[in-house]
Amino acid sequence: MALMGGLLLQAPSTVTLLGAVLFLLVLYLCSSGSSSEEQGKEPPGPRPLPLLGNMLDLKKPYCTLCELSKKYGPIFTVHFGPKKVVVLAGYKTVKQALVNQAEDFGDRDITPVFYDFNQGHGILFANGDSWKEMRRFALTNLRDFGMGKEGSEEKILEDQYLYTNVLSITGKAFDTAQPVLYAVSNIISAIVYGSRFEYTDPLFTGMVDRVNENVHLIGSASMQMYNMFPWLGPWINNLTRLKNNIADMKMEVTELVRGLKETLNPHMCRGFVDSFLVRKQTLEESGNMDSFYHDDNLVFSVGNLFAAGTDTTGTTLRWGLLLMAKYPHIQDRVQEEISRVIGSRQPLVEGRKNLPYTDAVIHETQRLASIVTMSIPHTTSRDVTFQEYFIKKGTSVIPLLMDAFMAFSGLGRMELFLFTSLLQCFHFSPPPGVTEDDLDLTPSVGFTLHPSPHQLCAVSRV
Repeated sequence: MALMGGLLLQAPSTVTLLGAVLFLLVLYLCSSGSSSEEQGKEPPGPRPLPLLGNMLDLKKPYCTLCELSKKYGPIFTVHFGPKKVVVLAGYKTVKQALVNQAEDFGDRDITPVFYDFNQGHGILFANGDSWKEMRRFALTNLRDFGMGKEGSEEKILEDQYLYTNVLSITGKAFDTAQPVLYAVSNIISAIVYGSRFEYTDPLFTGMVDRVNENVHLIGSASMQMYNMFPWLGPWINNLTRLKNNIADMKMEVTELVRGLKETLNPHMCRGFVDSFLVRKQTLEESGNMDSFYHDDNLVFSVGNLFAAGTDTTGTTLRWGLLLMAKYPHIQDRVQEEISRVIGSRQPLVEGRKNLPYTDAVIHETQRLASIVTMSIPHTTSRDVTFQEYFIKKGTSVIPLLMDAFMAFSGLGRMELFLFTSLLQCFHFSPPPGVTEDDLDLTPSVGFTLHPSPHQLCAVSRV
């Protein structure tokens, strides 16, 4: 007892801290174990640990959440650190929430990393009237400049870079990342800026490489920790790299916009940037100096479009080529159909209806790749009763898209028709010394799921 008393006298701060921790632990366990009967039953889920939540069990979230949905159903709760998140699993449940009850689930949950870099501007990581106006404007203008229009495949197929690049290395092992991402990125560049870049332009290659790096950085474990505990920021190297990349992006886009502004013709818009500048100028001339059409929204909207247009379609196309090399019997059937129906003619998007097997393979590639498995997190705009569960206002909601085919935009579908053009011209296989079984389909985790680093060989069929 004397020894115990001595210790207590020597370390009162330790005892106080321990008592506080124990009190908070008991309070946490009591509060997390019950839910308000007046509000209704909350979605079930695994019991979280204090502070860590369920993170110890979520080392591969996109896989673990699918397993949890089998146990708890299509609506369940997990904790990313101290943050409560409701997961919606499966096409029907996601559609009911995001389409049928869009007003309840339509707000974006802007995580710290995306708020830091977008500040509520742009198209992807914003909310409210600004987001609605930018989204409406972007969709209207992307359609006007080719997305989803008949004949717009000319913007895609007129650029022979991907074909000639693969042809130049035919028979040799190569990484698909650079040629595919560069080709796809230049398509969205033509729509956004009104012209393509030279593929040797260091400005262009730097922008594409930076997008690719950012996707991996944002999906890294350290950035997930930052989203849960933002006070860790000063000790996270990946956050510093992201900040530098975003600063470079803003500077480069600003300079590109300045050049387009100097040659702007309001009667002949070349792309999305021109349309934005004309709209901004018109509003200012009418005396509206407080509109959503300002420089920050322009820079971040362009950055969002360039990144999304590069990564999602390019990554899906890379998955498609990898799957063809791994399953040559499927590639053979696709090429037989292409040869029989198209021959040596240039493929056109409208001809997909005459290529049912090829079209099915493209759809199955999109489903299997499922590169945006957890979509962009949403948040409830009000207290919601959804399929008999109560979800409190402000709760983060993750739509889990794995195992469900989610159609791409018109532009994405057309770009993926490059798949047909490539298989018309080339047969893809593993490099020498590598078998089909050796090709690894384990994804490289990032904000989207890329194929793990690999090489393929292409042999000309022409």
